[in-house]
Amino acid sequence: MAETKMNVQLIAHTLVSEKFAKMFALNETEDALTDVGELFREGVTDGQAVALTAIRTCYSANKPTEIVAKEGAKYFGSKASDGGAGTDADRLFRHIFASKHTSTLEHISFTFAIEGVSRALLAQLTRHRVGFSFSVQSQRYVRMGSDDRSGGFDYVVPEKVSNAKTTVDLGDYESTADYLFEEAMMHAQESYDLLRRAGVPAEDARAVLPNAAATNLVMTANLTALLSFYSKRKPGKGAQKEITELAEALRREVVAVEPWTSQFFEEV
Repeated sequence: MAETKMNVQLIAHTLVSEKFAKMFALNETEDALTDVGELFREGVTDGQAVALTAIRTCYSANKPTEIVAKEGAKYFGSKASDGGAGTDADRLFRHIFASKHTSTLEHISFTFAIEGVSRALLAQLTRHRVGFSFSVQSQRYVRMGSDDRSGGFDYVVPEKVSNAKTTVDLGDYESTADYLFEEAMMHAQESYDLLRRAGVPAEDARAVLPNAAATNLVMTANLTALLSFYSKRKPGKGAQKEITELAEALRREVVAVEPWTSQFFEEV
């Protein structure tokens, strides 16, 4: 049993297929299997290629498999016609975002490993259902006893507990919030261990584990869903500190592989 910290890592994200890349390979040989960034030499990402394909499919006479090949040079190869930053593709993406036609961005998805977050955060996170998929570590099957492989349950200490300065008069002595919290975690672990020794199965003994108990999960979400989540959980929106940290971590992971999305996280 130990205090733990959040860790968020991108596992996978939308990539164009080799077959699709070959269909719009400009000046490439038939067997060239190069990614979108190499094809255009200007750093176009796979997500941008998918976004352009989805958006222009709604308005173009060209087939989806033809759009990047026939329209890519126009959008990715020219400056934004609205006078804004970037290419005309960036202008198109801004227009789509402003007009709330963001269903076209649902085709871009991201899968994350999320580790060391509290069950309290999990309860908040899973309220976001549309466009999200979750696979969560089970307290029913993963035993959390001190003598089990887990070594007991890990836990997350809320920031306001760690930062609390006021002491509490307990009669014979005074105590701080962080000390009281640690004591509560120890008692919860002891209670769980005793219930298991009494023959109570893990699926029932887990009832005494606290909201602070840490868990791990894999989460997949599309870009539109992530932007909606971020708009509600970003700093300054009144959300609890732990989930605002998660929102920021998810944003950083997305922007690292799809830099063009940064402006949309800033604007939601």
